[in-house]
Amino acid sequence: MVPALVYACSGGGGASPDRPDATTDAADAAAVDSFDPPFDATPPLDSPFGWDVTGVDATIAHPCNLPGSIQYTATGVVVVPGGSTSYPDLDYLTVPTGFCVHYYGTVGNGRQLRFAPGGELFIASPTTSTTGGGLGGLSAIAVLPDDDHDGVADSVLTFLGSLPSTQGLLFAGGFLYYQDATRIMRMPYAVGDRAPSGASQEVADISIYTSIAHWPKTLDIADDGTMYVGNGGDQGEACDPLHPFHGGILQLDGTAGGTPVAKGFRNPIAVRCARGHNRCFAVELGKDSSMAPDFGREKIVPIRQGDDWGFPCCATENTPFAGITPTPNCATVAAETESFYIGNTPFGIDFEPGSWPAPWTGNAIVTLHGSFGLWTGARVVSIAMDPTTGLPLPGSDLDGGNTGSLSDFATGWDDGRRDHGRPASLAFSTDGRLFLGNDSDGTIVWIAPLTL
Repeated sequence: MVPALVYACSGGGGASPDRPDATTDAADAAAVDSFDPPFDATPPLDSPFGWDVTGVDATIAHPCNLPGSIQYTATGVVVVPGGSTSYPDLDYLTVPTGFCVHYYGTVGNGRQLRFAPGGELFIASPTTSTTGGGLGGLSAIAVLPDDDHDGVADSVLTFLGSLPSTQGLLFAGGFLYYQDATRIMRMPYAVGDRAPSGASQEVADISIYTSIAHWPKTLDIADDGTMYVGNGGDQGEACDPLHPFHGGILQLDGTAGGTPVAKGFRNPIAVRCARGHNRCFAVELGKDSSMAPDFGREKIVPIRQGDDWGFPCCATENTPFAGITPTPNCATVAAETESFYIGNTPFGIDFEPGSWPAPWTGNAIVTLHGSFGLWTGARVVSIAMDPTTGLPLPGSDLDGGNTGSLSDFATGWDDGRRDHGRPASLAFSTDGRLFLGNDSDGTIVWIAPLTL
């Protein structure tokens, strides 16, 4: 299959007064005069999209045996001795029996985690105001290497600075793609880079609609090479019979601003693709305070061409928001299978790569950010996936408890104390550890099965 991501020259990415690290001289400009596709063919599923990682190994054997690991065993909680006394207290966390938790590092307002092809953890740390209220951002993309494989970041290195409005991160086809406000940029990336090795280029300027509140633009790439990016709408939008594209998902296909794929979103806070079925998903934060009588809900939905997910007219299929005159027709609105109570705030999603034991094998893992100011509902949940279709099996917590495929995986943030922050970003490493970022207090932890 020919990849859908094909770039034409956009003329962006040159030097700017506040971005000295993006300076492009005449030779660089000639070299990046036009974009090439990230790959020549569909990459193998066991390859991180064409990267040559021969000889690179950032995995850790038996990570739960590392000093400082908090093991949840059948006979109780065991802390592996030797961990530093400087690690933050993680006693409030509860994970299933057979797993462990370990501190990794701290980065203020960490909003997106991604692993480079060599295994280093990258994190987007903005300073532009976010609805999550995180503080202490670096206005940068940082890298947290663990060269000594002790399970803890050796340092926090600024990879790319002067980025107050950054969240989206993606490694693909020899490039690091990243968000700079409304622009999606890319720069050459070689395995092991911990500083830029080439000039940045503008891939697209996502200006079809700009929301001051919901500015993050997360992105990912499907098995077939199609790249998707989210764009936020606004809470106070009025229902328009023409229903123009505001919040939704676009495809990066060489057009200057991307091509709309699916609309009817208020705030698609996360975009992530699962491997094996060419499936990508968006996490939608629905209309605030829109529970009964409005039937509002947060959603996790597949990204499909032409779908309309209803906002600002409809809560879901055949269900208009209350008080809208004339009553909108919601018959053609897409119906979600994963629904969340407004305020539980699904925030990030990734997919277990196959190394965890049942019943977690292959599941989608989702962070719930919880209710702002209260942290009510903050936790990490698991959603069982259909191995045949690659779609999540139906699940919901709309009625105050988990039903269907939805189950709690990690809890403890929602204990009424509001002093543990709340889970935000997440990403699986190549060795099967689940890394969780906390944009409130900056801590990053990882969770792994004892059998890994």
